[in-house]
Amino acid sequence: MALAIDPLIRLEGVSKIFHTEEVETHALSGVDLEIRAGEFVAIGGPSGCGKTTLLSILGLLDSPSEGSYVLAGEPVATLSAAQRARVRSRAIGFIFQAFNLIGDLDVFQNVELPLRYRGMAAAERRALVHEALGRVGLLHRIRHYPSQLSGGQQQRVAVARAVVGKPLVLLADEPTGNLDSRNGAQVMELLGELHDDGATIAIVTHDARYLSRAGRHVFLFDGRVVPHSPLDREVA
Repeated sequence: MALAIDPLIRLEGVSKIFHTEEVETHALSGVDLEIRAGEFVAIGGPSGCGKTTLLSILGLLDSPSEGSYVLAGEPVATLSAAQRARVRSRAIGFIFQAFNLIGDLDVFQNVELPLRYRGMAAAERRALVHEALGRVGLLHRIRHYPSQLSGGQQQRVAVARAVVGKPLVLLADEPTGNLDSRNGAQVMELLGELHDDGATIAIVTHDARYLSRAGRHVFLFDGRVVPHSPLDREVA
Protein backbone atom coordinates (compact mmCIF):
# COMPACT_ATOMS: atom_id res chain seq x y z
CA MET A 1 0.00 0.00 0.00
CA ALA A 2 1.37 3.42 -0.98
CA LEU A 3 1.65 5.75 2.00
CA ALA A 4 1.25 9.52 2.01
CA ILE A 5 4.47 11.54 2.06
CA ASP A 6 3.38 13.84 4.87
CA PRO A 7 2.53 12.11 8.16
CA LEU A 8 -1.10 12.00 9.24
CA ILE A 9 0.13 12.15 12.85
CA ARG A 10 3.28 13.85 14.11
CA LEU A 11 4.32 14.05 17.76
CA GLU A 12 7.45 16.01 18.68
CA GLY A 13 8.91 16.07 22.17
CA VAL A 14 5.67 14.95 23.79
CA SER A 15 5.79 14.48 27.55
CA LYS A 16 3.01 13.79 30.03
CA ILE A 17 3.38 14.41 33.75
CA PHE A 18 0.74 13.47 36.29
CA HIS A 19 0.77 15.33 39.60
CA THR A 20 -0.61 14.29 42.94
CA GLU A 21 -0.04 15.96 46.29
CA GLU A 22 3.21 14.12 46.91
CA VAL A 23 4.21 12.45 43.64
CA GLU A 24 5.14 13.63 40.15
CA THR A 25 4.84 10.80 37.62
CA HIS A 26 6.44 11.10 34.18
CA ALA A 27 4.22 8.87 32.05
CA LEU A 28 5.80 10.00 28.76
CA SER A 29 9.15 11.72 28.20
CA GLY A 30 10.15 13.37 24.94
CA VAL A 31 8.22 11.10 22.58
CA ASP A 32 8.70 11.66 18.84
CA LEU A 33 6.36 9.69 16.59
CA GLU A 34 5.06 9.85 13.03
CA ILE A 35 2.23 7.78 11.55
CA ARG A 36 1.40 8.06 7.87
CA ALA A 37 -2.01 7.53 6.30
CA GLY A 38 -2.49 3.85 5.53
CA GLU A 39 -0.06 2.53 8.16
CA PHE A 40 -0.80 -0.19 10.69
CA VAL A 41 1.33 0.59 13.74
CA ALA A 42 1.54 -1.56 16.87
CA ILE A 43 2.62 0.11 20.12
CA GLY A 44 4.17 -2.36 22.54
CA GLY A 45 6.01 -2.45 25.84
CA PRO A 46 5.65 -3.68 29.42
CA SER A 47 2.84 -2.66 31.76
CA GLY A 48 3.20 0.89 33.02
CA CYS A 49 5.46 2.03 30.19
CA GLY A 50 3.06 4.71 28.91
CA LYS A 51 1.23 2.90 26.09
CA THR A 52 -2.30 3.86 27.13
CA THR A 53 -1.22 7.42 27.97
CA LEU A 54 0.23 7.74 24.48
CA LEU A 55 -2.96 6.41 22.91
CA SER A 56 -5.04 8.84 25.00
CA ILE A 57 -3.01 11.74 23.65
CA LEU A 58 -3.21 10.44 20.08
CA GLY A 59 -6.98 10.15 20.52
CA LEU A 60 -7.35 13.65 22.01
CA LEU A 61 -8.71 12.20 25.24
CA ASP A 62 -5.83 13.99 26.99
CA SER A 63 -3.31 16.73 26.23
CA PRO A 64 0.48 16.55 26.53
CA SER A 65 2.23 18.45 29.30
CA GLU A 66 4.90 19.43 26.79
CA GLY A 67 5.51 19.02 23.08
CA SER A 68 3.51 19.33 19.87
CA TYR A 69 0.89 17.15 18.18
CA VAL A 70 -0.11 17.76 14.56
CA LEU A 71 -3.07 15.77 13.18
CA ALA A 72 -3.75 15.99 9.43
CA GLY A 73 -1.73 19.19 9.26
CA GLU A 74 -3.48 20.89 12.18
CA PRO A 75 -1.86 21.55 15.59
CA VAL A 76 -4.08 19.96 18.24
CA ALA A 77 -1.93 19.73 21.39
CA THR A 78 -3.30 22.89 22.99
CA LEU A 79 -6.96 22.65 21.98
CA SER A 80 -9.60 23.12 24.67
CA ALA A 81 -11.60 20.11 25.83
CA ALA A 82 -14.56 21.18 23.67
CA GLN A 83 -12.35 21.66 20.62
CA ARG A 84 -10.72 18.28 21.16
CA ALA A 85 -14.16 16.65 21.37
CA ARG A 86 -15.20 18.17 18.02
CA VAL A 87 -12.04 16.99 16.25
CA ARG A 88 -12.23 13.58 17.93
CA SER A 89 -15.82 12.96 16.81
CA ARG A 90 -14.89 13.35 13.14
CA ALA A 91 -11.28 12.24 12.88
CA ILE A 92 -10.75 9.39 15.35
CA GLY A 93 -12.36 6.01 15.91
CA PHE A 94 -11.77 4.15 19.19
CA ILE A 95 -11.82 0.44 20.00
CA PHE A 96 -11.50 -0.32 23.71
CA GLN A 97 -10.59 -3.47 25.60
CA ALA A 98 -13.86 -3.38 27.56
CA PHE A 99 -16.02 -2.82 24.42
CA ASN A 100 -17.77 0.17 26.10
CA LEU A 101 -21.15 -0.58 24.54
CA ILE A 102 -24.26 0.91 26.15
CA GLY A 103 -26.40 -1.88 27.55
CA ASP A 104 -29.74 -0.09 27.12
CA LEU A 105 -29.13 0.49 23.40
CA ASP A 106 -29.38 -2.19 20.72
CA VAL A 107 -26.62 -2.87 18.19
CA PHE A 108 -27.96 -0.37 15.66
CA GLN A 109 -28.26 2.37 18.28
CA ASN A 110 -24.78 1.74 19.69
CA VAL A 111 -23.18 2.04 16.26
CA GLU A 112 -25.36 5.02 15.33
CA LEU A 113 -24.50 7.02 18.46
CA PRO A 114 -21.36 8.86 17.22
CA LEU A 115 -23.26 9.94 14.10
CA ARG A 116 -26.02 11.47 16.22
CA TYR A 117 -23.45 13.72 17.85
CA ARG A 118 -22.69 15.11 14.39
CA GLY A 119 -26.32 16.05 13.77
CA MET A 120 -26.46 13.80 10.70
CA ALA A 121 -29.79 13.13 9.00
CA ALA A 122 -31.54 9.87 9.94
CA ALA A 123 -31.40 8.36 6.44
CA GLU A 124 -27.65 8.98 6.16
CA ARG A 125 -27.09 7.55 9.64
CA ARG A 126 -29.04 4.42 8.75
CA ALA A 127 -27.06 3.84 5.57
CA LEU A 128 -23.71 4.25 7.32
CA VAL A 129 -24.69 1.96 10.22
CA HIS A 130 -25.82 -0.77 7.84
CA GLU A 131 -22.56 -0.43 5.90
CA ALA A 132 -20.45 -0.65 9.07
CA LEU A 133 -22.34 -3.64 10.48
CA GLY A 134 -22.09 -5.37 7.11
CA ARG A 135 -18.30 -4.98 7.22
CA VAL A 136 -18.13 -6.78 10.58
CA GLY A 137 -20.72 -9.43 9.64
CA LEU A 138 -23.37 -8.49 12.19
CA LEU A 139 -26.31 -7.13 10.23
CA HIS A 140 -28.33 -10.12 11.45
CA ARG A 141 -27.81 -8.90 15.06
CA ILE A 142 -28.89 -5.33 14.42
CA ARG A 143 -31.75 -5.32 16.99
CA HIS A 144 -30.00 -7.39 19.63
CA TYR A 145 -28.65 -5.88 22.84
CA PRO A 146 -25.06 -6.24 24.10
CA SER A 147 -26.14 -8.74 26.76
CA GLN A 148 -27.41 -11.02 23.96
CA LEU A 149 -24.02 -11.09 22.21
CA SER A 150 -20.81 -13.01 22.82
CA GLY A 151 -17.66 -11.14 23.73
CA GLY A 152 -16.33 -11.46 20.21
CA GLN A 153 -19.58 -10.13 18.76
CA GLN A 154 -19.57 -7.20 21.17
CA GLN A 155 -16.05 -6.27 20.08
CA ARG A 156 -17.09 -6.46 16.43
CA VAL A 157 -19.95 -4.07 17.21
CA ALA A 158 -17.37 -1.79 18.86
CA VAL A 159 -15.27 -1.96 15.67
CA ALA A 160 -18.34 -1.03 13.61
CA ARG A 161 -19.00 1.93 15.90
CA ALA A 162 -15.38 3.04 15.49
CA VAL A 163 -15.44 2.95 11.68
CA VAL A 164 -19.01 4.14 11.04
CA GLY A 165 -18.02 7.79 10.76
CA LYS A 166 -15.11 7.04 8.40
CA PRO A 167 -12.44 8.49 10.71
CA LEU A 168 -8.91 9.42 9.67
CA VAL A 169 -7.40 6.95 12.13
CA LEU A 170 -8.50 3.97 14.22
CA LEU A 171 -7.02 3.66 17.72
CA ALA A 172 -7.32 0.32 19.49
CA ASP A 173 -6.37 -0.14 23.15
CA GLU A 174 -5.80 -3.85 23.89
CA PRO A 175 -8.82 -4.79 21.72
CA THR A 176 -8.29 -8.52 22.31
CA GLY A 177 -7.60 -8.26 26.05
CA ASN A 178 -11.05 -9.47 27.12
CA LEU A 179 -11.36 -12.15 24.44
CA ASP A 180 -10.32 -15.78 24.17
CA SER A 181 -7.70 -16.68 21.58
CA ARG A 182 -10.20 -17.59 18.85
CA ASN A 183 -12.24 -14.39 19.13
CA GLY A 184 -9.09 -12.35 19.57
CA ALA A 185 -7.70 -13.73 16.33
CA GLN A 186 -10.98 -12.92 14.55
CA VAL A 187 -10.90 -9.31 15.74
CA MET A 188 -7.29 -8.94 14.61
CA GLU A 189 -8.20 -10.45 11.24
CA LEU A 190 -10.98 -7.87 10.96
CA LEU A 191 -8.55 -5.04 11.73
CA GLY A 192 -6.23 -6.44 9.08
CA GLU A 193 -9.05 -6.37 6.53
CA LEU A 194 -9.87 -2.76 7.44
CA HIS A 195 -6.20 -1.87 6.97
CA ASP A 196 -6.17 -3.61 3.60
CA ASP A 197 -9.13 -1.40 2.66
CA GLY A 198 -7.08 1.71 3.49
CA ALA A 199 -7.64 2.33 7.20
CA THR A 200 -4.88 3.88 9.29
CA ILE A 201 -4.58 1.94 12.54
CA ALA A 202 -2.58 2.31 15.74
CA ILE A 203 -3.01 -0.51 18.23
CA VAL A 204 -1.71 -0.89 21.77
CA THR A 205 -1.07 -4.50 22.71
CA HIS A 206 1.10 -6.52 25.06
CA ASP A 207 0.44 -9.72 23.12
CA ALA A 208 3.39 -10.65 20.90
CA ARG A 209 1.11 -12.83 18.74
CA TYR A 210 -0.57 -9.71 17.38
CA LEU A 211 2.48 -7.49 16.97
CA SER A 212 3.28 -9.42 13.80
CA ARG A 213 0.01 -8.24 12.19
CA ALA A 214 1.26 -4.63 12.08
CA GLY A 215 3.53 -3.20 9.43
CA ARG A 216 5.57 -1.24 11.98
CA HIS A 217 6.27 -1.56 15.70
CA VAL A 218 6.85 1.22 18.20
CA PHE A 219 8.19 0.18 21.59
CA LEU A 220 7.94 2.16 24.83
CA PHE A 221 9.98 1.72 27.98
CA ASP A 222 9.66 4.02 30.99
CA GLY A 223 7.73 6.54 28.90
CA ARG A 224 10.29 6.75 26.09
CA VAL A 225 10.40 5.32 22.59
CA VAL A 226 13.15 2.68 22.36
CA PRO A 227 14.52 0.98 19.23
CA HIS A 228 13.70 -2.58 20.27
CA SER A 229 11.22 -4.33 22.50
CA PRO A 230 12.41 -4.10 26.11
CA LEU A 231 10.99 -7.59 26.59
CA ASP A 232 13.67 -8.89 24.21
CA ARG A 233 16.58 -7.46 26.18
CA GLU A 234 19.00 -10.00 27.49
CA VAL A 235 19.41 -10.17 31.21
CA ALA A 236 23.06 -9.63 32.16
